Amino acid sequence: MNLEIKGVHYNVSDTTREFFDKKLQKLAFAEKFIHDLTITVNKEHVGQGYHLEGKVHFSWGLVKMVSTECYELYEGIELLVDKIEALARKEKGKIQDH
Repeated sequence: MNLEIKGVHYNVSDTTREFFDKKLQKLAFAEKFIHDLTITVNKEHVGQGYHLEGKVHFSWGLVKMVSTECYELYEGIELLVDKIEALARKEKGKIQDH
């Protein structure tokens, strides 16, 4: 799985990357199904919150996007990873059914 973390109006620190790596260990079951994972962290100027977006490329050509907004960055990361995990489980189930 190729992982890319980008920041818009936010410099992604090593601590944030380590937190992402720790949380993304939940996706170990889907590593052979997920080809690319691109995460964008956007710091909002209005409201001082964060908008996190994940773009998941599955090995069978499907591309899905999930996003979340949160005032706390690390809380938002946890929410985003939970959404990505749910999406991966759902798509994996669909493929196994076929």
